Amino acid sequence: MRSQRGLSALLPRILFTSLLLVLVALLASVLDVDRAQAQGIVTPRHTDPFWQAAYWNNSTMEGTPVLNREERSLDFDWGTGSPDGRVNSDNFSARWTRYIDVPPGEYTFTAISDDGMRVRIDGELVIDAWWDHSPAQFTGTKYLSSGHHLLEVEYYEKSGGAVAKLSWQQGEPPITEWKGAYFNNKSLSGTPVVVRNDNNINFDWGTGSPANGVDRDGFSVRWSQKLNLPAGMHRFRMTVDDGARLFVNGHTLIDAWKLQSATEHTGDIYLPGGSVTVQMEYFEESGNAVARLSWEKVGSGSSPTPTPTPVPPSTSGVVVDNQSAGFVRGGTASGWASANEGFNGHLYWTQNNDRARPGYNWGRWYPNLSAGRYEVFVYIPNRYSTTSSARYWVSHADGFTLRVVNQSGYSDQWVSLGSYRFRGDKQDYVSLADVTGETYLSKLVAWDAMKWVAR
Repeated sequence: MRSQRGLSALLPRILFTSLLLVLVALLASVLDVDRAQAQGIVTPRHTDPFWQAAYWNNSTMEGTPVLNREERSLDFDWGTGSPDGRVNSDNFSARWTRYIDVPPGEYTFTAISDDGMRVRIDGELVIDAWWDHSPAQFTGTKYLSSGHHLLEVEYYEKSGGAVAKLSWQQGEPPITEWKGAYFNNKSLSGTPVVVRNDNNINFDWGTGSPANGVDRDGFSVRWSQKLNLPAGMHRFRMTVDDGARLFVNGHTLIDAWKLQSATEHTGDIYLPGGSVTVQMEYFEESGNAVARLSWEKVGSGSSPTPTPTPVPPSTSGVVVDNQSAGFVRGGTASGWASANEGFNGHLYWTQNNDRARPGYNWGRWYPNLSAGRYEVFVYIPNRYSTTSSARYWVSHADGFTLRVVNQSGYSDQWVSLGSYRFRGDKQDYVSLADVTGETYLSKLVAWDAMKWVAR
């Protein structure tokens, strides 16, 4: 009886406690619903102030990170040290993630790393430099819509120095070296799909793609840069698979725009010294893709010939004068004039054409050569030579090369047109027309002597 009375006394307390717990739970659920309704779907509201960083003591980001922390910027040069006492100085890896909020536009991302780095934006790979290398810069471009975008950066350090940096900006990258514009067609037409800095034109892509977003076949590239080169003769070497063209100061130095396996082409040109605009155009048809360019100064002279020689110049080598049997000319007969001066006391001259009008005048020098390599010189007389755009075409064993000479800049001098391999047949010649592109009949064009010197 006593136990029944005790249970009866406790029962109201138990019921009250249970009811109180239920009320508290209901109130909490109502508050949670209200809070969720007030917040809505949780999304990033601005650019994250920190990178979320994770570090592993292996180069493959496997297992549990040894370090997780927030980092305000991704701008590290650890040298041969470690990012933290818990992380190895060699053979480690890291991953950084962050949301950025941007206005719409084309963005360029620039990574500097030693060793490998990959950059993804919203899951798309825009920079892939996942191999061992010394500090190097890589860029990638991507159009970003307005709003938030997730950046993911993966990195590994093999040994030695360790560098990991990433920055971005709206618009094309600032060009400090070769500006590489990549097109998903073979004609360099339309808007490039990638524009980036290339440290050198020294690529062997095999059967792969040059960059994310560029097709592995049927693409083209235009590289351009201003080089500061000393005065003198310079030899440019271009190795390509498939076709390419090289322009130096606006002159077509090498034209190899054709299907071919990896082939080296060379061209020589005299440069007066200082800033030189160099542009290389390239296309890939299919299969392997190779594009390389290098240059060197040849000879020790600072002028286009060992010494510009006054009249009478040296006659060493094979000389074809304008009165030699090897010189032929054509065009309108009334357009030709002559003067008793220049090499061997005679030259021809005409007034210039602005374009290839009917009956334009032309002259061609045919040498009698043995097969071999020769340097070609043109003799520029003191008078009747006021054009700044005399266009000499050199026909040689490797094709045709255009040399544009400012005749007004020379006076009774031999001027080099470069060195080439010649066949030793009737396909060896140099041709000059009076079509200069300058105002019609405003300049004088001279035809005098040509000389081939064995090299």
